[in-house]
Amino acid sequence: MKLLVANRGEIAVRVIRTARELGIPTVAVYSTADANSLAVEMADEAVCIGPPAARESYLDVRNVIGAAEVTGCDAVHPGYGFLSENPEFATECANNGIRFVGPAPEVMARMGDKIQAKEAAVEAGLPVLGGSDGGVTDVAAAMAAAEAAGYPILLKASAGGGGRGMRRVDSADELGRAFENASQEALAAFNDGSLYVEKLLEGARHVEVQVLADGLGGVLICGDRECSIQRRHQKVVEEGPAPNLLQRTRDGLHEAAENACRAWNYKSAGTLEFLVDKHGDFYFLELNARLQVEHPVTELVSGLDIVAEQLRVADGQVLSRTGRIEANGHSIECRVNAEDPAFDFRPAAGRLDDFRLASGPGVRVDTFCRSGGYVPPYYDSLLAKLCVWAPDRPRAVARMRRALDESVVTGLPTTLPLLREISREPVFGSGSYTTSYLVDHADALPSLGGGA
Repeated sequence: MKLLVANRGEIAVRVIRTARELGIPTVAVYSTADANSLAVEMADEAVCIGPPAARESYLDVRNVIGAAEVTGCDAVHPGYGFLSENPEFATECANNGIRFVGPAPEVMARMGDKIQAKEAAVEAGLPVLGGSDGGVTDVAAAMAAAEAAGYPILLKASAGGGGRGMRRVDSADELGRAFENASQEALAAFNDGSLYVEKLLEGARHVEVQVLADGLGGVLICGDRECSIQRRHQKVVEEGPAPNLLQRTRDGLHEAAENACRAWNYKSAGTLEFLVDKHGDFYFLELNARLQVEHPVTELVSGLDIVAEQLRVADGQVLSRTGRIEANGHSIECRVNAEDPAFDFRPAAGRLDDFRLASGPGVRVDTFCRSGGYVPPYYDSLLAKLCVWAPDRPRAVARMRRALDESVVTGLPTTLPLLREISREPVFGSGSYTTSYLVDHADALPSLGGGA
């Protein structure tokens, strides 16, 4: 196998590292803005695929396929974001004799459409939230579905993710404007303005289950993660296993995930996302048919290398193990972003004067940044993932505090100050928090500047 890594930043570095350990030669692709990146430096070969704009480089299927062909690659790992959930790209890889490290295109297409994904969940016996039976094309249809589900509701983009094309609606008076804004945002982000209505479950937790499947009958349930600390549906801190979760809920989540993988004939890595209410009942949200940003959380408590397992499956092999993994200890991941939380998480770009993240026992750092490096303004604001592991959650929280305190980033505003505050906030310390955490506890988090 010769592997082209069709991504950038920390995830490109992370994939290259596993490939190097496995003796697999790698090719990095890069835009002109990333010519001096760590991924380019680490890969065996590198190919420039275009100018800084993502649509002219990392999202250009023809350029990426061309880079794989000219360098003799027979496999492509898409990382996350960009082309990772693009069924057309996966199909083009197959048409050109290149293995796509990920699920089958038809599965990606179905799961990428949130309406079809919900239908698939119902077919697999997974519980789902109330709302519209399918897409809604106008305000009248949305209002009928909202009245049936009961306010508050969420308008969500059918082709969406990451909170784009999503609006909370608390009453019929708000629906018209919210529908228009959500549809326009979805159209701009995904070239698809279709929406659906979903009942808003307040006071809920966001818990997800990491899965691996080889398409040959082998399924591995790798454990669960708590992802409830979010701002505008973008995750800030993740941990695993999910704390203070009823055992019946955990068992039910893992069983549902396994049943779904088998029903959908799933292959490669994936993450099933659920909302869990205060009673411990859970509801399917979506399947992310790719590697997740927060996969190190699971790797730290399972001993797995999820990328290595993806490469095994892409090579036609069975998983190294199947069944369900019991978590060993506790892990926490903090996303260090080039953003200013006091100004609505406004992203920043420019030179990193000093970039030194913690090390020491039980600390893992996934990053592409170095002191003196430049953060371009064209891409995601994630600089690094600072992760810790300890034998139990209290010690993991203490280690997280230590690691955050040791870390230094100057030259750009980052989320480090906010993460330090979260690490010392009592409700986070208790492990009993919900998706409204940043709003509910803004007074205890000065870095937010008065609100999340």
